Amino acid sequence: MQPKEQITDQELIVLCLEGKDAGYTGLYNRYARRIYNSISRIVAHTGEAEDILQETFFTVFSEPEKLKGLVSFEAWLRRLAINRAINHLRKRKIVFADLGEMEPVAEEDYDVNENEIFECKVEDVKRSIENLPDGYRTILNLYLFEKMNQEEIAAMLGISHATVRTQYHRAKKKIVAHLKDKSYYE
Repeated sequence: MQPKEQITDQELIVLCLEGKDAGYTGLYNRYARRIYNSISRIVAHTGEAEDILQETFFTVFSEPEKLKGLVSFEAWLRRLAINRAINHLRKRKIVFADLGEMEPVAEEDYDVNENEIFECKVEDVKRSIENLPDGYRTILNLYLFEKMNQEEIAAMLGISHATVRTQYHRAKKKIVAHLKDKSYYE
């Protein structure tokens, strides 16, 4: 018995273009969890993250002709969802401060012992990230989990590369400080 071949994104997109529910359902089921995870790392409130997920898919599926010729449906969808999440933060008056020409955090300030963070419990690290200010958390998540480079993040948020770098380093320091308070470093 041969294994059933998985239908490709392109085949599901064709079904969407033909107005068939199987295409929409297939794409949603394939990507909803992954996209939700990306959104929820930026917008910590579960209900808000779910709303953004639904709004993103609604937008995508209400204009199926935009799906034609996509090289990577997942990358395009993820970018749309992340942009929606960032816009949601902006509506809540979360400001991504641009430090302009201020001096970025010096790399020499890096503490070698900070690598001990990996000995911590995963849940404590997650909680530390969730407790970061929204701006720091967004930059950290885009860089670490969405694999965006600092220049892309700066362009997306409308701030300088130096500001992204500085806020990323400050976020790491806040996480380490929070974990130190948990007595991991005694």
